[in-house]
Amino acid sequence: MSKKAAENEGASGNSKGSKSLAPSPANHATPYTDSQIARGDWNPLWDTLRAWDPAFMEAYLAFRSVPHQNGPLSPKVKELVMIAINVATTHMYGPGVRRHMQNALKQGATRDEILEVIQLTTVLGIHACNLGVPILAEEMARWEDAGTASTPLAKQPRKKAKHSGAKP
Repeated sequence: MSKKAAENEGASGNSKGSKSLAPSPANHATPYTDSQIARGDWNPLWDTLRAWDPAFMEAYLAFRSVPHQNGPLSPKVKELVMIAINVATTHMYGPGVRRHMQNALKQGATRDEILEVIQLTTVLGIHACNLGVPILAEEMARWEDAGTASTPLAKQPRKKAKHSGAKP
């Protein structure tokens, strides 16, 4: 069965042509979905779910958007948290890491702030660095090549940690 036929079968529930219970995106208002796509924070893995059940996708995004719309954390800090979630060994989602790094840089985060978030996430495992550091290097190069790097984003000297000598 072709991919298109499989999608049509899945969308209709079977290959006999019965109609899907979910409304199509064309006839269902999806302001949260539209907003997510417009800000460039759309996960392409959600496309099929959106096509099959736009009401569910909209409800999920409405729920997911609450902490991004409210609360005491700045947009930059929220993006740093999202980097930690996406780079974590238990998640390891590269496209999300990249998206949230780009957003954090736009919010004024520095390379060192993002690197520290990745380093803090390594308490779950070093895999956070294996995924996050190469993506950070690519995004910093892209950011600097675009001429958007300012002094705070540019290569900052790293502060040396003071160690007490005691083992953690």
